Amino acid sequence: MNQDTIRLVTIGRILRRRWRLLAVIAVVGALFGYGTSVLVFPPRYTASAPVLLPGVWEERELLTQVEIATSLTVVDRAADALHWSDVSRSDLRDDVSASAADGNIITISGTADTPERAQRLADGVAQQFVQFAAQVAGSGADSSVAAQTEALRKQVAETNRRISDLAEAADPGQTVESVQSRTALENLRTSLEAAMKKLEEADPSTSKSGMVVMGQAPRPTGEAPPTRIQLIVGGALVFFLLGVVGHLVAARMNRRLRTEPEIAAALGSAPLGAVDVAGEWPVHGTESGGRIRRLLGADTPWDEPDPQTSGDEAARRLRYRRVCARIREELPAPRRLLVVVPGGDEVARRAAGQLVAEAKNDPQLRVVEVSVDRPIVPDRGTENGVVVVLSANSRTAEELAGIAEACADGRHDVVGVVVAGPVQAGPARSTADLPDDATLTFAVPGRATGGRA
Repeated sequence: MNQDTIRLVTIGRILRRRWRLLAVIAVVGALFGYGTSVLVFPPRYTASAPVLLPGVWEERELLTQVEIATSLTVVDRAADALHWSDVSRSDLRDDVSASAADGNIITISGTADTPERAQRLADGVAQQFVQFAAQVAGSGADSSVAAQTEALRKQVAETNRRISDLAEAADPGQTVESVQSRTALENLRTSLEAAMKKLEEADPSTSKSGMVVMGQAPRPTGEAPPTRIQLIVGGALVFFLLGVVGHLVAARMNRRLRTEPEIAAALGSAPLGAVDVAGEWPVHGTESGGRIRRLLGADTPWDEPDPQTSGDEAARRLRYRRVCARIREELPAPRRLLVVVPGGDEVARRAAGQLVAEAKNDPQLRVVEVSVDRPIVPDRGTENGVVVVLSANSRTAEELAGIAEACADGRHDVVGVVVAGPVQAGPARSTADLPDDATLTFAVPGRATGGRA
């Protein structure tokens, strides 16, 4: 996994082999999200009140009104009207927002811990905004201009009355002169009315001060985001993804050696071959762990391939005999060797026992199990060297270097390395199918690889 590309099959293997652990991690994340929703993000509700701005407004003017709606003056006035002693003015400002929509509508939103308070906050701010805007429009108009406009209205009204009097005093007959007079008076009246209408539309105090709150803000029926459900689901999802990423990072950082050349190089010796150890192994690993680790499925490595099914006992015994034949080729008689097995490696321990059984005292093998943390190998006696038996992907280069140093301290030479792998027991066959001289027949002519067939 150290140098492999992360593929979907890798993610699938993690999900298949560590689903129980990932499920527990997701539950922890959901609990974390629930705790966050209670302590950090309690339930909040948002209500919105629309305010209509009559007249013609440019976009920048609408943005100005949005800023006014959320200004300190408007919010402070709303706070004074609400009389909420448990909420400070600064917190209340953070709970108020406004936005401009199409159609000259400004939406004022208020957020509170209950739907009723959110509704009251939105309505209060909207009312204070309309009142403040009316005051600004009224105070902003020039008093002299307003007086002149009012005087002009009175003059126009007086002119309309005089026109009516002139129309009544005109000759009621149907002469051409009388009809033309009445028509001219009516045209004059129409022109005056049109001029006054344009004057009123151009007056900012009449066109842009009549803001209207379009009804009461509806009471919210759901929480404002992030809701409690969102936090719970988000926490579970984040923790689940962190669990998957953690598995990938741990696999990338795994420095355990896997191949025979790497293991042999770490011990400073040559590989003697690979052997199979049949048994009822776990589906994807052989590491031991506590009860909780076994319950969560974390006691076995997830990135190991599934143990293959062994062919038969005769083929397995042939691999052990090939290893013994190579030892006989390498050492002169009497061939006495110390078989070193790292502590806790059940596959290697069983492989060493089977190797001793197949050797038949040639070579003479004595099995010693050493601790990996502080390896100590017995001093050299009548042995000609050491054979290290271990399983693949079980030890790092540093740990194997420590075993090699322990062998050197005991004045032993590492003759070779035997790598053991777990396999599922295949169909049983009689051991009579493999004669005792089968080892010489297959192993003596040249250096057999000892690899798995």
